[in-house]
Amino acid sequence: MSDLHSTPGTQSFETVAIHAGNTADPLTGAVVPPIYQVSTYKQDGVGGLRGGYEYSRSANPTRTALEENLAALEGGRRGLAFASGLAAEDCLLRALLGPGDHVVIPNDAYGGTFRLFAKVVSRWGVEWSVADTSDPDAVRAAMTDRTKAIWVETPSNPLLGITDIAAIAQIARETGARLVVDNTFASPYLQQPLALGADIVVHSMTKYMGGHSDVVGGALVVNDAALGEELAYHQNAMGAVAGPFDAWLVLRGIKTLAVRMDRHSENATKVTEMLTRHARVKRVLYPGLPEHPGHEVAAKQMKSFGGMVSFQVEGGEEAAVEVCNRAKLFTLGESLGGVESLIEHPGRMTHASTAGSLLEVPADLVRLSVGIEAVDDLLADLQQALG
Repeated sequence: MSDLHSTPGTQSFETVAIHAGNTADPLTGAVVPPIYQVSTYKQDGVGGLRGGYEYSRSANPTRTALEENLAALEGGRRGLAFASGLAAEDCLLRALLGPGDHVVIPNDAYGGTFRLFAKVVSRWGVEWSVADTSDPDAVRAAMTDRTKAIWVETPSNPLLGITDIAAIAQIARETGARLVVDNTFASPYLQQPLALGADIVVHSMTKYMGGHSDVVGGALVVNDAALGEELAYHQNAMGAVAGPFDAWLVLRGIKTLAVRMDRHSENATKVTEMLTRHARVKRVLYPGLPEHPGHEVAAKQMKSFGGMVSFQVEGGEEAAVEVCNRAKLFTLGESLGGVESLIEHPGRMTHASTAGSLLEVPADLVRLSVGIEAVDDLLADLQQALG
């Protein structure tokens, strides 16, 4: 375990991102951890493991480096890396919940998370209720005596809702539930849920952590050592682990996370300023706007407001689809958090699974993942797409 991981708080975020878990290779002195593309390891006699490695589903040195890095970035004691964000969520739910247990989920959760609850978890007896997690009273009202977890996204996907993590953490402590925070949109550079009272942090590492649209991965980070061991047991038992090359790609991406997030946030702010003045835009959803209902909370718990922007278009669904199709520099595609800018229509793309449910998104909504290109080029593309 690296010194930076074992002594949290002694270094700046930017330094930790580059060095935590990234110890020089003891054999060659290579400053970047090697890709240990290996399935099994030679043992020095029966039970004689070198460094604790026996089989790469259970542990792999490249994945270990990433997991140490993740824990350090989030200020946690244990990080776990998975094959995707949903694999991380699935492992977490199976470790925490059983038949008859109950979870409160956001009323604007990511479509894949909603599908996991509605179509998968519910089949083995877990119940769930929807609440506006920006309203602590609504969260309390949705809870039952069987509530084991409160699930929060902040900022949320795709409506950019903001939840006061500390306020919901207090509710969780009072009721004995665990607070899970999906920190994908903010990244640990902009927001530290564990420090605000969360029990578990979830990431789709596919997004800002990887940052280059070339890897799929997920993560869990916790502060409770016993919970970390329980999750690690399920990670090994279920097997949806991050492969060594994927782990290496995420580690590489994390090194530039801070500088990328600064640029994403700067560009998104300028894009938002343009959209709020455009005649064809009905409403802009961005927590950096003073009129956003969660602006004060976001300013309190985030370093800046991130690179995700959603907006509603005059003319309804077809007008929103037209804007997506007309964009050129903004690539029409799902996912988010890469260096390149993306545009999508959530109702027909990432959140199609919520159609007809309490989580259905507005038909006239467009979601942007604002990249790190020259912002004047991005503004010009949006202006021509809006006509």
